[in-house]
Amino acid sequence: MKKVIINEDEKGLLFKNGKFVKPLNAGKYRLFGGSEVETVPMDGMLHSSRCLLETLLQNEELARQCVVAEVRDQEVGLHFIDGKFAGTLSVGKHAFWTGTQKHEFQMVSTAGTAADGEVPAYILTRLPSHVCKRITVTPYQKGLLYFDQHFEKVLEPGSYYFWENGVQVEVKLADTRLTHMNITGQEILTQDKVSLRITFVCDYVIIDFVRALTEIDDYAGQLYVAAQLAMREYVGRHKLDEILEGKDEMSRYVIERLEEKAPALFVAVHGGGVKDIILPGEIRDIMNSVLAAEKRAQASVITRREEVASTRSLLNTARLMDENQTLYRLKELEYIERICGSVGNISLSGDGGLLEQLRDVLGRKGA
Repeated sequence: MKKVIINEDEKGLLFKNGKFVKPLNAGKYRLFGGSEVETVPMDGMLHSSRCLLETLLQNEELARQCVVAEVRDQEVGLHFIDGKFAGTLSVGKHAFWTGTQKHEFQMVSTAGTAADGEVPAYILTRLPSHVCKRITVTPYQKGLLYFDQHFEKVLEPGSYYFWENGVQVEVKLADTRLTHMNITGQEILTQDKVSLRITFVCDYVIIDFVRALTEIDDYAGQLYVAAQLAMREYVGRHKLDEILEGKDEMSRYVIERLEEKAPALFVAVHGGGVKDIILPGEIRDIMNSVLAAEKRAQASVITRREEVASTRSLLNTARLMDENQTLYRLKELEYIERICGSVGNISLSGDGGLLEQLRDVLGRKGA
């Protein structure tokens, strides 16, 4: 004999010699012979590791204590406990204990692919991924919906749910915004065999996203290649100096080629241009040396021009003073003033005016 205790919120399944006998409520039991008890919780689905559910439900006493839900093929069962959504039930028969909780079920057909209509949105968001597939189309996108590789329709921005019922559901998303494309670091040889690294940028927008995604294999990649080819064509026909002086011309040439290609890709090009031109190290050093020499030559020309202008100004001043004694006298006084400004004390005595004596003193010192 052995003792078994069944707690509250549990049920006991009594087996004798491997055969189910009856359910047991909470309490203490003594078992004899080949009797065994399997305890199961009452707040979950009825499940036994010793026998099938069908065998348990053949017992009338147990069947009266349970509520049974049967989910057929192409259905999903929505399980509610006390009016609150608790989860989903897969295909098959499911049993729950009737006690303090109220179990309710709603059977939803999954024969159709779209999971909408009878199922509220708040439940759809909580369905597991193996039951329902969620697809989100953002406000700047359009979605192309395919069922088993066949185009179905265009999806506007929003959230969509599809049953996992064997139908392959695929959505291709297209960005409807103005898109920026960056063609970086293209190694290209000029006509005079100089290797350049050029970065080009452009903007484009899809004008027919259905055809762009269904008729074109990677429209963005093809537009990228078209820009590469246009750059190589232009650079290969021009020398380095022409390219450096004509970046705008190169930009216009590439954009024109892209605009010719764009309609076939169902896109529209909205401008672009050359962003960077990177020279090889030795060419860059040579050009820096040339630039430095040019700037030194310009500085020398400016210096000589200023010296000539200064000399011409002095000559014009001398001519004016030679022709005008009053101007000569004023210039003389100006220089006397400058000299006196740098002298501490000057003592004068004798006849004559102050200016004549200063001139005589300065004249003697200069002699």
